[in-house]
Amino acid sequence: MKTGRSLVSAALIAAAFAPLQGCVCANPPETVAAVDINRYMGIWYEISKYPFFFERGLVGVTAEYTLNADGTVQVVNRGFKETFDGELSEIVGKATVADKETNAKLTVQFGPFPVGIFGSNYWIIMLGDDYEYAVVSSKGRDTLWILSRTPQMDAEVYNGIVAELAARGFDTSKLEPMPQQPAV
Repeated sequence: MKTGRSLVSAALIAAAFAPLQGCVCANPPETVAAVDINRYMGIWYEISKYPFFFERGLVGVTAEYTLNADGTVQVVNRGFKETFDGELSEIVGKATVADKETNAKLTVQFGPFPVGIFGSNYWIIMLGDDYEYAVVSSKGRDTLWILSRTPQMDAEVYNGIVAELAARGFDTSKLEPMPQQPAV
């Protein structure tokens, strides 16, 4: 298994600019009322997202979350360069719960930095009743990911999510689909 340097390098650059993320946002998105962290753990397939430079050229992107003994969350993002047979690009990070009352706001950090430095906010703004999908943004609304427990999402569910995001003021025209392999 090869680790893609481009994803690692890009994540380090992103981490350097993370403190600026969302600094001048007069209208941060509302998060869900509560997240059961244990239920949130596992693999999530990226269905669509706002373009983000560290994912450029990747397909089959997933995020895997594992609860650590100290209450932090290990984050492993994976994708393949250009094709599903392409080189694996992977980066490992750590998330901490920033809002312990709801567990809906986390701070994610990639790179060799001390905890609390260069973290990006990860706000869960929509969540399926059975944790079958999640929508994640940031305080500044400049990032947006629609995630699913399966590689494909029912079109009706997806369209409902997009309609709700538009009603909440997100520019849904910027959403890009993420190619995923069909479920086996």
